[in-house]
Amino acid sequence: MKATFQFVALCLLVSAQAFAAAIPIVDAVDAQPLSAQVKRVTDALTMLGAPLSKEADAALQKAMQAADAAATVRGIQEVLDPLCLAYVNINPEMRVKLQAGAAKPVLEANGWRVFLLKVHNEAGATSKMRAISPNAISRFEGGWYSNESDRQLKKLRDAVSDRERWLDVELYQKQPLKAELSGLKLEYAVLQLSSRDAGSREAKLMFDIGQGTQDLGSRNELDLLFQCLPSSQVTFDIRDEKGAATMAALVIRDAQGRIYPSRGRRLAPDFGFHDQVYRTTGEKLDLPAGTYQLEATRGPEYLMLKTNLTVGAKPSTFKLALERWIDPSAMGWWSGDHHIHAAGCAHYVKPTEGVLAADMIRHCFGEDLKVGCNLTWGPCFDFQKQFFCGATDKVSHYPYLLRYDIEVSGFGSHESGHLCLLRLQDQMFPGGTSKDHWPRLGLNTLKWAKKQGAVTGPAHSGAGLEVTTKDLPNYVVPPFSGIGANEYIVDVTHEVPGPDGKPVPAIDFISTVDTPIVWELNIWYHTLNAGFRTRISGETDFPCVYGERVGLGRSYVKLGGKLDFDAWCEGIREGRNYVGDGRSHLLEFKVNGNAMGENGSEVKLAAPGEVIASARVAALLDEEPNTATQKKPYTDKPYWDVERARIGATRRVPVELIVNGFPVASQEIEADGQIRITRFAVKLAKSSWVALRVLGSSHTNPIFVTVGDKPIRASRKSVEWCLKGVDQCWSQKERFMPAAEMEDAKQAYAHAREVYRARLSECDGD
Repeated sequence: MKATFQFVALCLLVSAQAFAAAIPIVDAVDAQPLSAQVKRVTDALTMLGAPLSKEADAALQKAMQAADAAATVRGIQEVLDPLCLAYVNINPEMRVKLQAGAAKPVLEANGWRVFLLKVHNEAGATSKMRAISPNAISRFEGGWYSNESDRQLKKLRDAVSDRERWLDVELYQKQPLKAELSGLKLEYAVLQLSSRDAGSREAKLMFDIGQGTQDLGSRNELDLLFQCLPSSQVTFDIRDEKGAATMAALVIRDAQGRIYPSRGRRLAPDFGFHDQVYRTTGEKLDLPAGTYQLEATRGPEYLMLKTNLTVGAKPSTFKLALERWIDPSAMGWWSGDHHIHAAGCAHYVKPTEGVLAADMIRHCFGEDLKVGCNLTWGPCFDFQKQFFCGATDKVSHYPYLLRYDIEVSGFGSHESGHLCLLRLQDQMFPGGTSKDHWPRLGLNTLKWAKKQGAVTGPAHSGAGLEVTTKDLPNYVVPPFSGIGANEYIVDVTHEVPGPDGKPVPAIDFISTVDTPIVWELNIWYHTLNAGFRTRISGETDFPCVYGERVGLGRSYVKLGGKLDFDAWCEGIREGRNYVGDGRSHLLEFKVNGNAMGENGSEVKLAAPGEVIASARVAALLDEEPNTATQKKPYTDKPYWDVERARIGATRRVPVELIVNGFPVASQEIEADGQIRITRFAVKLAKSSWVALRVLGSSHTNPIFVTVGDKPIRASRKSVEWCLKGVDQCWSQKERFMPAAEMEDAKQAYAHAREVYRARLSECDGD
């Protein structure tokens, strides 16, 4: 009897698939908007971890490039129709009926599968389409598809038992797709299904565009028999280079390139905008039986481990042994990212307003990022502010430290440039309990922050400083129209009272690594040439500028003893750090034996003469070039990547000695992960700043060399650029200043002009 039922089910399935082959080709469709909509659909599939196969993608690209519009429309359907679970027809009277598609109804227990729907919209409807199933589990009754007053949904819900609710159903209607239909005669939708159970399960699927649009005679219902593949529990045993249990980033793909667990329904601590999940020894994943491609790493200081993961019918343990290529912390250099977020941008807003500290620290663990500065900003401010305590969070576990501070972004002075405020003792500007009362002039915020001993700097510095030239430095005055280091051109000229009342610089550092390198370094170089001693720090602005992982932009701070958050921030303030992508390292930078960040980073010469710069450097490149990254303009992501520094097709990168913004000497090193000594000799005729860089990957802070006790006034053209920048910045920011702060703003900008004019008179030559 069982065999007979299986035979009948198989016949029904074959019959349904044969019927599905009759899905009609829709003609008389405008090719251009269809192609645009399909591009968004394929982007969504990739984002959900279910990309088209290489063959299907190639065929789709060929169809969309066809000279004949009708051929494009037909070609798109020939590629995508076989991937459709259902054909949804909306007739001119806005009645919805369904037909089974050609895609095999195969699911997996505890996993998500992604299907397409072909939507033939004869009515030109622009309503939101919804998916309904009486077999849907808890989210169904929570209002996932409609409210409880919808009598049809209530009737369906009451008609089935809890045992029959085994399915999760969701139409993906978020970016890059839209919640509403486009009104185009033909488009495709993305359907996500997940099974609670393994084995054969039947489900009823229905689609409509609102109450009363269902076709008569149950033709908007589709009964499908799903084969739900079983999953097995995999326990991970992950070890670091010392054999100790550790956390790692795991990317798991099946033979079709689909990501596991499905990105579409992940909740923290697994982030739906990531390919990877983070697991430590003893933690588990449920995966259907099969062979997977697994990539494991712990950030840029580790080698990428690629292997196969085979999952059978029984629970199993999978062992991974990771290897480092470098460990800066063992040499006293501690990595940190001064700009990450637990809310906003790629993070969800519900079920919680952003994610929790326990989620963020896992990501720091998994990327071997020792310090994570978790900055509360505009989105979810009033929820996230609860985690501030003026110290490292309790989830920290040495040597991994997480601390909540503030980014002035989405409120206050953010139009003039976002500000990172680190090491705060009080997170709330006086006069309120939230974000709505903060000053509009950045300098007023900085005065408050510096009074409590904060370490401060502008975020994503290049935003608003766009230029088209590749030259570095360059003398093009940018628009100063964004949210990066804009008001910085003013604030860098100011000193404000510190905790003891003595004057300190209003700005400590400028942020780098997360905006185009020319835009962010150019303004820094010019202000250094004008004699200011702002330091550099690396950031990711996770998950806003970069969402791939925390620590894509890093600062490596040299500390003499045990890692401590306050000391790490002080190292940033003193310039005892280098920045980069973590794939190249500039260790122990010294000039005449004086180390960067010590004794004010200053070397004194009585008269013009030669100085010796030295460092221990290392870099790691793959043996084969990544030509795609190499060919990208510097304005495209990734902005900092060691691949950008590769010399042609070799495995070498140049280490450049920079004096007053210009490279004056260079040495090539093999980027094989080995640490090498570099040494440069350069003659200095006047007071100058000196730094090292691997352009596009890493940069040290400067060491300041004074000649005859004269201040650094390295370039008249740089000071003139700064002076013009003040006026350009004011032309953009004046309109944001409220009446109560207008006089403060005018005085702040006037002060900057006076300082630059005074320094201009002190410049010799160009």
